[in-house]
Amino acid sequence: MGYNSLAACVTDLEKHGHLVRIKEEVDPHLEMAAIHLRVYENQGPALLFENIKGSKFPAVSNLFGTLDRSRFLFRDTLEKIKVLVDLKSDPVKAAKNPFKYLNVALTAFSALPMQGRWKAPILFGKTAISELPQIVNWPNDGGPFVTMPQVYTEDSDKPGVMNSNLGMYRIQLSGNDYVPDKEIGLHYQLHRGIGVHQSKANAKGQPLKVSIFVGGPPSHPLAAVMPLPEGLSELTFGGALGNRRFRYFYDQEGFCISTDADFVITGTVYPNENKPEGPFGDHLGYYSLTHPFPLMKVHNVYHRKNPIWSFTVVGRPPQEDTSFGALIHEITGSAIPKEINGLHEVNAVDAAGVHPLLFAIGSERYTPYLSGRKPQEILTIANHILGKNQLSLAKYLFIAAKEDNQDLHTHDIEGFLMHVLERIDLSRDLHFYTKTTIDTLDYTGGDLNTGSKVVFAAAGEIKRELLKELPAVFGLPRPFNNYKLALPGVLAVEAPAYVSPEETEAQIEILNKHLKSHDNNNIPLMILCDNAAFTAETINNLVWVTFTRSNPSHDIYGINSFTENKHWGCRGPLIIDARKKPHHAPELIKDPEVERRIERFAVKGASLHGLI
Repeated sequence: MGYNSLAACVTDLEKHGHLVRIKEEVDPHLEMAAIHLRVYENQGPALLFENIKGSKFPAVSNLFGTLDRSRFLFRDTLEKIKVLVDLKSDPVKAAKNPFKYLNVALTAFSALPMQGRWKAPILFGKTAISELPQIVNWPNDGGPFVTMPQVYTEDSDKPGVMNSNLGMYRIQLSGNDYVPDKEIGLHYQLHRGIGVHQSKANAKGQPLKVSIFVGGPPSHPLAAVMPLPEGLSELTFGGALGNRRFRYFYDQEGFCISTDADFVITGTVYPNENKPEGPFGDHLGYYSLTHPFPLMKVHNVYHRKNPIWSFTVVGRPPQEDTSFGALIHEITGSAIPKEINGLHEVNAVDAAGVHPLLFAIGSERYTPYLSGRKPQEILTIANHILGKNQLSLAKYLFIAAKEDNQDLHTHDIEGFLMHVLERIDLSRDLHFYTKTTIDTLDYTGGDLNTGSKVVFAAAGEIKRELLKELPAVFGLPRPFNNYKLALPGVLAVEAPAYVSPEETEAQIEILNKHLKSHDNNNIPLMILCDNAAFTAETINNLVWVTFTRSNPSHDIYGINSFTENKHWGCRGPLIIDARKKPHHAPELIKDPEVERRIERFAVKGASLHGLI
């Protein structure tokens, strides 16, 4: 089974009890997002908003709101796609056992894009940017955004769909200095294919043609976020996953048009023409702030008959994109380890905002003839990981040796952290990368795209038994009287609000004087935070606070620390300063009035009764 449109997908979900229609009028300014967030938190169904204030077009969200529903959407092709990705990584398998892989042949055929207008349902009508649903998700957003776009560009040196890029880069529809209906903002981050295309167009002094597809079969937006193995086109992946070849044509102005999309916005990006974009409530749980990003001059806005706008809401994980990530891991989980020798697993930890924290497991086989093993091969693997596509945006990388625990898994956040902390030598096993690039959305480095990285490497025998309960005699000096054990061996320490680096150094010295003469080997990690109870309440809180509010080069300290031959380490507990700082982006906070207003949808007889 493959959907030929978003409408077909909506009908199928409704038929199987996975979708609810909301017939009451809903305000796209904050209300739609608030309803979505409430339903997602309750693991509820997909939502079809039929009556949106200020727009004649309906909108759907939460399509991928649960992993089970995401699997349901691709129930007929998911296993075949896993095989295709596996074969791409190791094509020799097909040669060894060709009959085993015959059943994926049709799926592979559907990967080939198909050019032609046919009836071209997307050309049913034209509209304007201002007539689209003007959905604003968070109170301080700079305007309405497209949050489920498929942004299409081509390589000017090798034009054509097979050398194209399809990515999910947010689009600001209005606000700031954009000329209404004529200009929109195009935000994309580091290590994205569109950047290569724009660089080539700029070098030639040419405008970059951009097509933004919204809606269409659900395989298309998933393809736009898929970190595919090298050489595998997003369009081919979308066709194979949807069991329907990606259909396209070029309009009279030369823009690529997805025939199956619900909406297509075409436009051009000229060299060195930027305008302020943002702020926008993003998936780290904070606002990304206003910065200059490419300006897209709108040419046309096409739509099919009875189109459906598609959107999502991002914020502090987990959110709908968490299911995206989980499904992507199911499909491609085996691909990356095959591209890096010795790597068994890698996990971009969703609860920490994805890019701030990576867990990895690698082999440690360099010196099996010696006793007293230490990190060697896993350091080579760590360097490879931090040079690999979007994995290179990671800020903290914890890597462990497979040989130390065959049952260790990177998705067990608590178990993995404890495994590393039991074995790490804090005087030897921390490796920093300073003044480098990090995720565009991460402001802990003090400037856009700028920060540092650190590798925590652990291999060998257990060095300490992590403290599971604080003894009655344990204490810290003022002003650090409020603390709580978050995990065995991890202490959340509430500290005064951050003031300056100098003030922090003085506070660390207070802790250093108190702790340097004590044996604190069983508490290897302390987190300075604004609220110890909140930080220690759940493992998700712990990793979110710790790794989204710290910059390794500036915010890592240690008891009895030292620098020797440019290597930094400590002989007592490691301290990460994870307090909010003046240069950090503001945290996402819901509007209380909007939260009260949407209660009307929860009353008996309303569409969402029992769901929010």
